[in-house]
Amino acid sequence: MTHTTQNIKTPVSISGWSLLASMLLPAILFTWTVSASAGATDFITEDFLLSNTDREKRVGEAYYRADQKWMVYQAEVADENPFYQIYLKNLSNGKIQQVSPGVGKTTCSWIHPSEEKVLFSSTHDDPEAKSKMAAELERRKSGERKSYAWDYDEHYDIYETDLEGNKIRNLTNVLGYDAEASWSPDGKYIAFASNRRAYTGELSEEEAALFKKDPSSMIDIYIMNADGSNVKRLTHTNSYDGGPFFSPDGKRIVWRRFSPGGREAEVFTMNIDGSDQKKITRLKALSWAPFYHPSNEYIIFSTNIHGHRNFELYIVDVDGKQEPVRVTDKEGFDGLPVFTPDGNYLTWTSDRVPAKKGHLFHGKWNHDKAMQSLSLK
Repeated sequence: MTHTTQNIKTPVSISGWSLLASMLLPAILFTWTVSASAGATDFITEDFLLSNTDREKRVGEAYYRADQKWMVYQAEVADENPFYQIYLKNLSNGKIQQVSPGVGKTTCSWIHPSEEKVLFSSTHDDPEAKSKMAAELERRKSGERKSYAWDYDEHYDIYETDLEGNKIRNLTNVLGYDAEASWSPDGKYIAFASNRRAYTGELSEEEAALFKKDPSSMIDIYIMNADGSNVKRLTHTNSYDGGPFFSPDGKRIVWRRFSPGGREAEVFTMNIDGSDQKKITRLKALSWAPFYHPSNEYIIFSTNIHGHRNFELYIVDVDGKQEPVRVTDKEGFDGLPVFTPDGNYLTWTSDRVPAKKGHLFHGKWNHDKAMQSLSLK
C-alpha cells in the first residue's frame, strides 16, 4: 500500500465521513495517512493511524461493541509495567478508561454485545506478577534483544469486569493458559483457547514431552457458558488451535490451527458444538487471526505467504471455495483485523510507523469490492 503522510497539529476536516469515523477521531488522531493507492485491490480507503503514538508505546487488537459506542483494546502505556493492559474507549467523547488491574500481563479483550461488561485475560493473580514485571523492565533496560515469541503463561485466566474496571471476576480460575476469549453475539457463550489439560496429569508420556518443548502444542478451543460454567473442549489435536471468534449468526466459530512444529497455520471453521470442522485456507504459510465480516459472506485473516516477516491481510469466502484475495500490500506486519459491527470499516494492527511497533489503523471498507473479488456477487 502506498501512502502520503501528513503530520497535523490542527483538527482535520471530516466532512462526508461516517458518524463512526468522526467519533473515532477526537483526541486520538496524531498522524493521518491518505492512501495514494489503497491496497492491492482498493478494499481499504481513507485509512488513518488510530493510536495516540505520544501516549502508547505499543497497541493492538481492538474490538467493538455491537452498538459501536465502545472500543476495547490492549496497549503498553505505563512505564512501571512493560506488559499490555486493557483499555476501553468511549467513541462518542473520546474518553479512555483502563479496565484491567495494571499488574501482570493482559491480552485478548472483548466487549459484551449488550451488557456493560468487558472480557479479558490476565495474570494479575499470579503471586510473582510484580517480580516478572520488574525482570522484564530490567531486560529491556539492559538492551538485550529477544526474538518475538508469545508467552503462554500458565497464570492467564479469563476475567470479566464492568466498564470502569471495578468489578473484576475470574471466570476460569484453573492453572493453565486461558485466553483468546470472545462472547457469542447473543452474549450467552464464551469461546476461548486453553492448554489446561496439560496441568491435570492427563497427558501421555509423548504429549508431556511435546508440551515441555512447546507449551502451545496442547492448546485447544473450548466453549463455556458466559458465567464460566459447563466448559466443553471442541478441538482435539496436539498442535495449537486458537483465536476463536463466533460467526455473526452465532452458529459457527472461526479459528487458526497450527501444524505440528508451528511452521504453518490455516484458517478453520466449525459448529459451536465442535462438529463439521472445515479447513478454509490452504496457503501452506502462517495464516491466522481470522475474523468474520458481519455479512457472514467472508472472513478476513493475516498471512505471511509473501515472506516470513511480511504479514498481509487477505479475505476468503466462508466455505473456502474461492482462492483467497489480497487486501493489503505494505512491507511489514498487518494483522489482527476486525470489522466494525456495521461492516463499513476495518481496524487492524500494523507496524507501518517509524518505531516499527504495533499500532492501530482504521479505514473505510469496500464491501461490494470484496464480494465481487470472491465471486460472491
